[in-house]
Amino acid sequence: MSKEDEMLIELRKIREAVEKVPPPTPPKGLWNEFIDFLSKYKILGLAVAFVIGLYLGGLVQALVKDLLLPLIGLAVPRLADLSTYVVTLGSQKFSIGDFLVASITFIIVAVVVFIFVKVAKRWHLD
Repeated sequence: MSKEDEMLIELRKIREAVEKVPPPTPPKGLWNEFIDFLSKYKILGLAVAFVIGLYLGGLVQALVKDLLLPLIGLAVPRLADLSTYVVTLGSQKFSIGDFLVASITFIIVAVVVFIFVKVAKRWHLD
């Protein structure tokens, strides 16, 4: 056998190894389709992330309202209770305290999520 023939045989083996395998046949039966659906779309992971995110949001909101806003109130005495802050213009009253609390909470949640994403990327969990 010549060198060229050996190279052709090796190239055929490589081509066979690289060629795409046909996709697997879809599962039959309702239960198997359901299991395939759960694994394909990672529904369980999504549900767990939703539940944890829901309770993490409550935790961060409690952190902001019960710890950080009183600290801000110490630094700025006029804003001791930020959530009841009202601005009066003419005869109209604008209760902007809840909006300020929600804005501060959003910023803190965004920073916490950013840090979690950075840590997950560093630990290769993404």
